[in-house]
Amino acid sequence: MATTQLSVLPGDIIPSAHIPRPAKKQLKLGPGLHHTPPSTIRATIPGTLHADFRKNAIWIDHAHGGRYIPRLNDPIILTIHHSSTDIYHAVITPHTPLAILPQLAFEGASRKTRPQLTSGDLVYARVSAAPAGSLDSVELECVSATTGRADGLGPLKGGMVWDVSQATARRLLLGEKGGCVVLSELGKRAAFEVAVGRNGRVWVGGDMAVVLGVGRAVRAFDEEGDVDVGRQRKIVEKVIK
Repeated sequence: MATTQLSVLPGDIIPSAHIPRPAKKQLKLGPGLHHTPPSTIRATIPGTLHADFRKNAIWIDHAHGGRYIPRLNDPIILTIHHSSTDIYHAVITPHTPLAILPQLAFEGASRKTRPQLTSGDLVYARVSAAPAGSLDSVELECVSATTGRADGLGPLKGGMVWDVSQATARRLLLGEKGGCVVLSELGKRAAFEVAVGRNGRVWVGGDMAVVLGVGRAVRAFDEEGDVDVGRQRKIVEKVIK
């Protein structure tokens, strides 16, 4: 993956040398960036700018995790807070406004078949509506925007959840195409289920001994930061042999 990195602060103008210039494809702006026509791109948060020239994409990983700001179609792991008529109210991150998850926003759900969720239950969902740069009025659903099916979204039963940085969550979601082999290497050694939320939460399900091992590997990867593939494999080998 052809990438470049640069430390930035809010208001910094991104140098042209760090911006992919696709001939035909549209440039993809990720979290932490704002475009001012015609061609100025500024940072809106402090952190590390990442530019992937092959994928024509740039984004910023927050320097210290920071507050998660929902973006359309982000996969997240939420906690049910309470329910009201036809709606579940959910926690995305602590001390922020509750998000809305309609009780029929699940694959094949009807008033008779909708999931019966209670306070504390975990759900893997997709952000279906999010005002730019805000945590107010965020709406969620548990069906894919492209297929209309669950595609892995829905209630998470059992297992355990670990908190990680937003940068780590992003890398885990990108997987091997983003230079992250932690989950794929773990999958070669043990069977487990996993869900990664852009809000910095990782859920792992399966045999408890395996769940704990996967959790230790994910936390070790998170603590070491942006390490290469070789180091990632050593982290996995140390935890699960």
